[in-house]
Amino acid sequence: MEGNRIGRRTVLRTAGALAAATAVTGCGTLMGSGESRTSSGGGKKRLVVSNSGGAYNDALVKAIYEPFTKETGITVTTVNYQSAQVIAQVKQGRPQVDLMDNGLLIFQKMARLDCLEPVDYDRLKSVKGSGIAQAQLPEHAVGKNVWASVMAYRTDSLKRAPRNWADFWNTHSFSGPRSLQSVEVDLPELEFALLADGVPLDKLYPLDVDRAFASMSRIRGDVKKFWNTGALPAVLLGRKEVVATSLWGGRADELIKQGQPVAYQWNGARRMTNGWGIPKGADNTDAAYKLIDFSLRPEVQAAFSKLYSGSPVVPAAIKLLSEDDLVNQPTSPKNLKTGFDADVAWWDKNRDAVAKRWQEWADA
Repeated sequence: MEGNRIGRRTVLRTAGALAAATAVTGCGTLMGSGESRTSSGGGKKRLVVSNSGGAYNDALVKAIYEPFTKETGITVTTVNYQSAQVIAQVKQGRPQVDLMDNGLLIFQKMARLDCLEPVDYDRLKSVKGSGIAQAQLPEHAVGKNVWASVMAYRTDSLKRAPRNWADFWNTHSFSGPRSLQSVEVDLPELEFALLADGVPLDKLYPLDVDRAFASMSRIRGDVKKFWNTGALPAVLLGRKEVVATSLWGGRADELIKQGQPVAYQWNGARRMTNGWGIPKGADNTDAAYKLIDFSLRPEVQAAFSKLYSGSPVVPAAIKLLSEDDLVNQPTSPKNLKTGFDADVAWWDKNRDAVAKRWQEWADA
């Protein structure tokens, strides 16, 4: 879940530089003559954390950052970097963040490039005996919350509610401009295209990429914007520039709280896990571990989920949520049945090829 956008030329320049260096050294710190950097993490009272911003950051501030500062005296400063920017910083030996909040898929790639510190789970008391699923505790990251991409729509623009992605693709019965996610911000929504084309939830993977792009081509003329920042789809929907869009669940909740005539559909929602990762060479690891540990306390996990549509990874936190709280959680019993988990292994293997295919399709 990466909310910030880097211009395409910047991405290409960065990617070119990284590819050349990574071929030789991976993402280990590149040092000039006599230059060095150590990871001390000793006693600093300011922690710089990168996340995707918007309503997600607002919930983090209220549920995690402010209570953490009150308890520890460590202030949290947030920035909005994409992983490519942090990778470049690590390669230059000067990571500008102490801790990253991002998707486990992003961290899997960064770990492969040797851009993350391995997690010392002995320093995380909240993990021991917590029941967190092993898949959410990889070697170089720590799962924190499960989020979902959903279909949202304006109730004042459509005569009836779209029930699934097939309805979203049905521009005759549900007329009006749409918006979908671009490859620039996160994974392109090939799964939604396949669901619209009749592929069952349990038969999505491995993705039929040719079929997905053919489905995307059928709706392309009605897509006003392939959104390239996490905030944009909510803006488009709020301004009535589109009648329906994909967007991150918490952003839809924020529109509804503002009184906008907006609803969203859990049917066909794509679930992914966000977590914590420490960039290689970060020099405030002590504070980073303290924040990670604090965020995994059941009461803190529950407090965040009450503010944002991000399900806890700690099972005990679920018991602290009311029935009303669970309605808008991706992993509630009801929503689990109608959505699906993104196949991280498939995307990690195929993401670059799909991104290249997307760019060629978008430019055609």
